[in-house]
Amino acid sequence: MFCYQCQETLKNKGCTAIGICGKDENTSNLHDLLIFVLKGISALSEKTELNEDEIKEIGDYVCRAMFATITNANFDENRIVELIEQGLEKKKKLLDKVKERENLPEAAIWHGDRKEFESKAKEVGVLATENEDVRSLRELMIYGLKGIAAYASHAEILGYTDRAVYEFMLKALAATTKDLEINDLIALVMETGKTAVDTMALLDKANTETYGNPEMTTVSLDVRNNPGILISGHDLKDMEILLQQTENSGVDVYTHSEMLPAHYYPKFKKYPHFAGNYGNAWWKQHLEFDSFNGPILMTTNCITPVKDAYKDRIFTTGMAGYPSVPHIEEKDGKKDFSELIELAKKCPPPTKIESGEIVGGFAHNFVLSMADKIVEAVKNGDIKRFVVMAGCDGRQPSRQYYSEVAHKLPDNTIILTAGCAKYRYNKLNLADIGGIPKVLDAGQCNDSYSLALIALKLKEAFGLDDVNKLPLSFDIAWYEQKAVAVLLALLYLGFKNIRLGPTLPAFVSPTVLQVLQKEFDIKPISDADADVQAMMAGK
Repeated sequence: MFCYQCQETLKNKGCTAIGICGKDENTSNLHDLLIFVLKGISALSEKTELNEDEIKEIGDYVCRAMFATITNANFDENRIVELIEQGLEKKKKLLDKVKERENLPEAAIWHGDRKEFESKAKEVGVLATENEDVRSLRELMIYGLKGIAAYASHAEILGYTDRAVYEFMLKALAATTKDLEINDLIALVMETGKTAVDTMALLDKANTETYGNPEMTTVSLDVRNNPGILISGHDLKDMEILLQQTENSGVDVYTHSEMLPAHYYPKFKKYPHFAGNYGNAWWKQHLEFDSFNGPILMTTNCITPVKDAYKDRIFTTGMAGYPSVPHIEEKDGKKDFSELIELAKKCPPPTKIESGEIVGGFAHNFVLSMADKIVEAVKNGDIKRFVVMAGCDGRQPSRQYYSEVAHKLPDNTIILTAGCAKYRYNKLNLADIGGIPKVLDAGQCNDSYSLALIALKLKEAFGLDDVNKLPLSFDIAWYEQKAVAVLLALLYLGFKNIRLGPTLPAFVSPTVLQVLQKEFDIKPISDADADVQAMMAGK
């Protein structure tokens, strides 16, 4: 195997025996084979005239399949094999429609059976592209597409799709089978950033039109005396179904990690058994799932290797998967969580691990409603600077840097955040500025769109011609491929001077890094004191 798609990849070079995430060689190789099949489907799609329904069917499948390959999403080899077989069937139908078959790439032609999967998977991974810079740009684009696929899948579940998103994904995947010039690949990477913006905007529309605009909300960290179900991941539709099915059951529902922002949506606030948030970022689940005592529902990534302490009460749904863990499938457009509910009734209430409350819900609609107050605070000096500290959290001790930065930023600084990186500082006792909390949590990683939109609107409010003239700095933590999509979105929107950590991506070659540094002034994080001083000076 060879995998370097996440921030924690071994020695920041690549995992070659077993993934730091816990996936083994065979699972990793099957992920590579699935991507290879998707490239073939995309190459064939360019050779055929597809109608609206066909594009949606293929687009939905490609998004779901790519979503399954995101770090910590799906470790279940049987389900990955099923996705490969579905893709081969779709590829066969497309191949039957192609009249001109000359110059088709191998990915479009290959059609093996399950006995051939293992051997073929070893041939088609990342290192199959020999040129380091071409490989870097292809993988940068593919990882951005994986993030886009996740966001597009969440939107589709709520009934929102965009043909242009599907068409670009097919175009970009097909491009990875061609011998393109470096400049052409760079242009495609930037177009990936545009598509990331469009997809996040689509998902924002889907979420807010379905569940209302997020509101400033106080969320309890305590536990109640009822048995509970803990829901983790990112999927709000699963959240809604679970709340509906547990109503009047005597079972409370708690959020974990990236499901915390569900508390901010008005539609979910009507459920009295929606109890609060339990725990922290994804990487602490091996401890927090144990002490929760009740069933756990993983709706998407991030699931880590399941421990014996809770293996009999964890379930997956959607594109999440883990060997021997029961999976809740959608049947006839419905999901049935009754097995979790009945199990919860037999379990003790959650063990208390912390107390108090946290405040969030500062998405673009709410923040822009107080734009006048913010502009005035900047003009009179109460707010000196905004620092975007969005992204992902992870296990590495070096990520304590982000807590240190939050502590050391002056009291006249506002932290804008989204994603699970917020758990490094959203429970710190930080001051507010004239009633404006120092930490403004916009929501999940996909809600990073809110932060970009806030910045663009503030640029207009201040009458600036360049968003980079705002008193705004970026100090981003990344982990997986949705963060890559967000980064490409920021670059497409013109944001520069971005600090990225705790390490720069292993998949970015020295030459590609030079381009990013020259064009966008991307830089690695350093010492917390030095970075705070530089950011406050606008550097």
